[in-house]
Amino acid sequence: MRSTTFAVLFLAGPALAQPPAEIAPYFAPPKEFAAAFGDYRNPLLFNDGSKVTDAAGWAKRRAEILATWTDLMGEWPAVIDAPKAEWLTPVKKDGYTRFAAKIEVAPGRVSDDAILLVPDGKGPFPAVVVVFYDAKTGAGEGKEPERDFARQLAKRGFVALSFGSAPESYYPDKTAKLQPLSYHAYEAANLRNALARRADVDPNRIGVMGHSYGGKWAMFAGALNEKFAAAAWSDPGIVFDEKRSNVNYWERWYLGHEVGNARKPGTPNDANPRTGPYKLMVEKGHDLHEIHALMAPRPFLVSGGSEDPAERWKALNHSVAVNALLGQKFGVAMTTRPKHDPTPESNAVLVRFFEWALRK
Repeated sequence: MRSTTFAVLFLAGPALAQPPAEIAPYFAPPKEFAAAFGDYRNPLLFNDGSKVTDAAGWAKRRAEILATWTDLMGEWPAVIDAPKAEWLTPVKKDGYTRFAAKIEVAPGRVSDDAILLVPDGKGPFPAVVVVFYDAKTGAGEGKEPERDFARQLAKRGFVALSFGSAPESYYPDKTAKLQPLSYHAYEAANLRNALARRADVDPNRIGVMGHSYGGKWAMFAGALNEKFAAAAWSDPGIVFDEKRSNVNYWERWYLGHEVGNARKPGTPNDANPRTGPYKLMVEKGHDLHEIHALMAPRPFLVSGGSEDPAERWKALNHSVAVNALLGQKFGVAMTTRPKHDPTPESNAVLVRFFEWALRK
């Protein structure tokens, strides 16, 4: 997971163009949060307290953050350069073709909970990895409305890979060399490489997105694998928040797994305390704004709902500052809605965001 190439690949890249008018307002916080940074530790401070002052310094600080979180969550196996992938049983749909898929997601592990949607026309196309509990939901074959992100993207000219994996998945088993959420990010890195080897996909224009649990997964995937060019996170809970039971990074199937300590599910309290890396993260003052900052200068969108209200800009403003240091004016965007469920309006912005972020 540790990267020494990030500065060469990204920090010297061109700044993104002005977003289109229909999404441009989402790249700035409401006035009441314009200069609010909360109690989060400044990610532009090195561990020794000295401050990052330029892009070269950020490359070093980014490596420091990545090393800290890697030490807490576990070291990835090598990302698979050429994962085994089978694209099976093509079925023509309205505007795209559907393929069942089998993909090597980790050494010795092949998953068939994957559906590839390829738009009509001639590629290479931009692409997005869509992650959730199951692949059918993202492909528009599930029961939950407005979660058909892969289908919506395919109809707008993206190759979309919808993939499912259970939250409580461990690598290699419950001895957990990786915390489950980091393992899922590792899966996504291999899914990205499987897409990148397709002739109809532009390997430089691959993003990742997810909703709820999938949003947590997509957040870590984009942050921990710099080859994702953009990311969108739909109401995952983008910071630690023990006042909200659904922002549950403390659970064993996310960041709270501890061998030999089978903590009961539920919000931490004196009778049921924090466990695993999550416990250490909280005690040492780490929070997910550090994960967000690893995206810079690649753009990301928070499609916020009940778990991610507008006050989350207090955390996001730290990433805005990192992007500003790197000359990126449009690195962070956020929409808000009252409820957790995605809406046609929030999804329209999400798709438009990827059209802008993954343009040629």
